[in-house]
Amino acid sequence: MKNNSNNENKSKVWFITGASKGFGLSLVKQLLAGGQKVAATSRYVDSLLRAAGEVSENFLPLYANLADDKSVANAIETARNTFNGLDVVINNAGYGIGGSIEELTDEEARESFDINVFGTLNVIRAAMPYLRDQQSGHIINISSIAGIAPATGWALYAATKFAVIGLSQVLAEDVKSMGIKVTVVAPGAFRTNFLSGDSLVIARNPIDAYADVRSSHARYLQMDGKQAGDPEKAAAAIIRIAGEENPPVHLLLGEDAYNRAMNKLEVLEHEFKLNEELSKSMAYQG
Repeated sequence: MKNNSNNENKSKVWFITGASKGFGLSLVKQLLAGGQKVAATSRYVDSLLRAAGEVSENFLPLYANLADDKSVANAIETARNTFNGLDVVINNAGYGIGGSIEELTDEEARESFDINVFGTLNVIRAAMPYLRDQQSGHIINISSIAGIAPATGWALYAATKFAVIGLSQVLAEDVKSMGIKVTVVAPGAFRTNFLSGDSLVIARNPIDAYADVRSSHARYLQMDGKQAGDPEKAAAAIIRIAGEENPPVHLLLGEDAYNRAMNKLEVLEHEFKLNEELSKSMAYQG
């Protein structure tokens, strides 16, 4: 897919979370190669510098604890002041969590929501005053096909990604009149380190009764390093969408994501129609 970072995205300022690996790192490298100004966050700035390169006039690596709204606000403000602008905000940071609801502790669940959902909210809240003031900008939230068509054994991960899709859909309507665009991206399986230990948490206290959950985890873990999706193509697609005058609110990435989403639409249509009469019978009579 063509990378349009030198034309449609000329002279834009990008803010990207979770930039030391995966999609985030691919985005940073492609954007810098295209002459873009990039502020990129990580909890481990040294790792980000090793992966993406040294600080330059176009590259600003920043520490941010996404669960801390003050840390996020400081990163956004520093990026905006350094580059004198803010155009595209990409909420990329997140991690996977596997296990049945019964197997996962409250602490594990809340930590997942803190990064995958509240981290996204913190970035949006910090960026919106600038975008609103200039009446332009594009917020791109990275969700997952799990937020549309979840798989066995990934309930909490699906819940966080459902949340990102839902908030993005409404945000798109809320900020449309301000000239701000919103896109939520739902990738399938890409050959990143998502299935490795530093990006994936599995329930620490498994219960023997959940054999199907264990089987599902085993199938996904066997995919590590063999996923069909190319993260460089995903990054190029996201950059391309950011350059469009009328970008989509929803973007599926990967043939697997597309197929799972379309299958889910068929299932929903069947279930809704199956109970159509019951659903419509709720009105008061008289």
